[in-house]
Amino acid sequence: MSTNPTTAPTQLSSSPGHGDPADPADPDADGSRRPRAVAANVVRGALIGVAETVPGVSGGTVALVSGIYGRLIGSVKHVLDIPRMLVTRGDWRASGRQVDWWLLIPVCLGMAVTVFSIAGVMESFVTDQPVASRALFMGMIAMSVVVPFLEIENGALSRRPARLRAVGVFAAAAAVAFALTSLPRSEIVDPPLILTFGAAAIAVCALVLPGVSGSFFLLVVGMYAPTLAAVDAMDIRYLAVFALGALVGLMSFVRALEWLLANHHTLAMVAAAGLLSGSLRALWPWQTDDGGLLGVGDDWPVALLLLTVGAAVVAVVALVQRRLYTADASAADAEHREARYSGAP
Repeated sequence: MSTNPTTAPTQLSSSPGHGDPADPADPDADGSRRPRAVAANVVRGALIGVAETVPGVSGGTVALVSGIYGRLIGSVKHVLDIPRMLVTRGDWRASGRQVDWWLLIPVCLGMAVTVFSIAGVMESFVTDQPVASRALFMGMIAMSVVVPFLEIENGALSRRPARLRAVGVFAAAAAVAFALTSLPRSEIVDPPLILTFGAAAIAVCALVLPGVSGSFFLLVVGMYAPTLAAVDAMDIRYLAVFALGALVGLMSFVRALEWLLANHHTLAMVAAAGLLSGSLRALWPWQTDDGGLLGVGDDWPVALLLLTVGAAVVAVVALVQRRLYTADASAADAEHREARYSGAP
């Protein structure tokens, strides 16, 4: 495993709950039960919730930048294994023990509170301030392109064939994201429930895939405003169908993504960077109502300022996360050494 502090959290076997269960003798092996860690995970969840309400911004990107991406994917996979184990009479308790509940529950709590609190506000901000909102988010995504490359192990791209594969994957992913974000947009006033189910099943995949925005997909298919309106109005029928579609989408997608991260981590990170790069097309500040690109407007100074602010925010978050992880890893190593020495005969 790489010693890069930004790489280690992404490896699914690097923390309890994602490969090997935590040592029962050391229930706080990764420090995840510490109050500071729990509070930080609530904040991370809140940021992911904000991202999921913004077209063009991926919740998976926020998870990646904040250093919890691999652990989160592993935990979701094990949670989804529990109902399957119950049906097949498998060892569902083992799957439950492998879930990092001290990560998953705070993150979900932060997401839920944020989404239900700001759905109406975010819809108004994106709708009423399109240039300002897109400029801010474009800066955030542009800086986030660097993050997946920081997650790649040292030497993984040292050989020429590996670099050529990485270039090809990056270009293909960027082209796909650019094509998807270039689709014309329309709005559906009263979407049928079957469309709601299908759209949720696809859009939720963006929750765990860096660079792909579930909100933007909903915007493209004309269901962004109806969905946020349903959240703001607590439309139980709409939300129940949407949640069911999201669950089906997660069950179909997360296992494949977890396998990809475990077995092809470098290419997965390169693809994430490509998706982020291609998705920048969706966030060009000056666009027509259907997504066509326009020239730079007279308000470019404000847009440039907000773009810079967005990039700075992501840079600071990534830097703080890197330093916190290094400090936590050092503290955990010290605790393990102390426990080992104190238990020696």
